[in-house]
Amino acid sequence: MELFRVLQNVLGTGKQLRNHEVAFHCPFCNHYKPKLQVNLESHNWHCWVCNSKGRKIVHLFKKLKVSNQILNQLFEIVDEYVPIKNKEDIKESVSLPKEMLYLWDKRNTPEYKHVMMYLLKRGITAKDVLKYGIGYCEDGVYGGRIIVPSYDNIGKLNYFIGRSFYKNSTMKYKNPKVSKDIVGFDLFINWNLPIVLCEGVFDAIAIKRNAIPLFGKIISKSLYKKTIEKRVKDIYIALDTDAIVDSLKMTEMFLNEGRNVYMITLPHGKDPASIGFKEFTNLVRNTKLITYGDLMKYKLSLI
Repeated sequence: MELFRVLQNVLGTGKQLRNHEVAFHCPFCNHYKPKLQVNLESHNWHCWVCNSKGRKIVHLFKKLKVSNQILNQLFEIVDEYVPIKNKEDIKESVSLPKEMLYLWDKRNTPEYKHVMMYLLKRGITAKDVLKYGIGYCEDGVYGGRIIVPSYDNIGKLNYFIGRSFYKNSTMKYKNPKVSKDIVGFDLFINWNLPIVLCEGVFDAIAIKRNAIPLFGKIISKSLYKKTIEKRVKDIYIALDTDAIVDSLKMTEMFLNEGRNVYMITLPHGKDPASIGFKEFTNLVRNTKLITYGDLMKYKLSLI
């Protein structure tokens, strides 16, 4: 029971369950129900909503940045001393390539012309270049690639993508080896308005209005947490047609949170960047609110 007391000092009032399990409100996703469970014997912990988990309570406390005093109290009760940092405790940093050139500085080089032609075909305007700080590299590790940065809510770089602007490139994307557990384009998001979740940065730029790139097909923990914290009411999901399963998972997650969810059906083989702003806006206007019944029909159609 001494361990339970220390946990309550950090996580607030807990609820005792069976089999040495105790439940708390999760500090990572702030779900309204106590979904973070800790086993007082094995010390495993797991949130059933945001899937935050670990095998040692000390890892949980370090993620929450508790004081050394609390850690010492824990070490007096359990043998969980960890002398080195774990990967999950390390804050990764990212910086733009040193060879990056900003596109607003015009250059009379073949690379610059290739970049501008590529962006023109993707519907990227001069305003977009300025807004997102788009650049490119002529040489270096990211040579032959367009660089699109992403910034957090205070303007700090949190990620970037490197997209080849040559047709014959064997590797379209080369991105930094850092965590994608971020909120893409956070600097430009108004959390008081509906948000649109899409796969890539060019999709988000084409959508123009409050679009967040996932840098893939799965929502990050940080983004999910922020939508809950900011109490976003309306969420539009616009993943490619080959990501229907991922779309349904996100839809169900947000429906369970009481959010209004709209699952946009894109033309087969198309994405927001390829259909453009006007056509995508028409799709948004004609997309109806999804219900649990609709969700079930989608799931049954996949069986």
